[in-house]
Amino acid sequence: MTVEQLKAGDFTGLARDYSRNRPDYAPPVLRALVGLLDRPVAEIDFVDVGAGTGIWTRMVCAAGVRSATAIEPNDDMRRHGIEDSAALSIRWQPGNAEATGLPDACCDWLTMASSFHWADFDHATREFHRVLKPGGRFTALWNPRLVEANPLLAQIEAYLSTLKPDLKRVSSGRAGITETLTERLWDSPWFDDVVYIEGRHVLSMSPERYLGAWRSVNDLRVQLGHDRFDAFLRHVEAEVANQDVIEATYLTRAWSARRKD
Repeated sequence: MTVEQLKAGDFTGLARDYSRNRPDYAPPVLRALVGLLDRPVAEIDFVDVGAGTGIWTRMVCAAGVRSATAIEPNDDMRRHGIEDSAALSIRWQPGNAEATGLPDACCDWLTMASSFHWADFDHATREFHRVLKPGGRFTALWNPRLVEANPLLAQIEAYLSTLKPDLKRVSSGRAGITETLTERLWDSPWFDDVVYIEGRHVLSMSPERYLGAWRSVNDLRVQLGHDRFDAFLRHVEAEVANQDVIEATYLTRAWSARRKD
């Protein structure tokens, strides 16, 4: 499948750019999320669902969890994740949010990083309740750019509305599911003790990496179509051509909820 034929949520052909150019998440948010767990990190069996190429998975693994499992449905993303994680003890396997393929009560902490918007909320939360141990926690998190912190980035984002005025940023982390996620988790029969955490970090990016991060985006490519997405990439390339370094502020946003017994 070529990138021009992509469907929503399908990252086939995008994994190389995703692996090389997507940023880490804010380390203080990771530390805060670990602090919500009911046991020491060295006793935590961790699962990352929709792990992509393992950016978040590796951060949690490096924090010292007892075991780490990455569930990723896309073969291309999973292959790059396995390559990128070769030095770490992360077990990779196919599966998705609605059907992880994991046994009952097998993990203390389950996360979806920049991927929960692709899941069916009701089916996924029921599945997470099944695989979490009593008292375990589910975390959904995203890592959108805080474009207001840099006028150049705000200008680039604004250009999207000229290409498609009705564009919906499904995976932006500041729209869509995140607008109602706190209430939906509190209303869920499977989870309670919902906590919201956010933190910022600044990444100095080369123009090539910044452009590569845009190339790894699925929802824009699908909504704009090949010609308009290509026009957007050309616009981005022209806007950053004279920049040595691009200062991009990222806003890591996380929702953590405890499994109901």
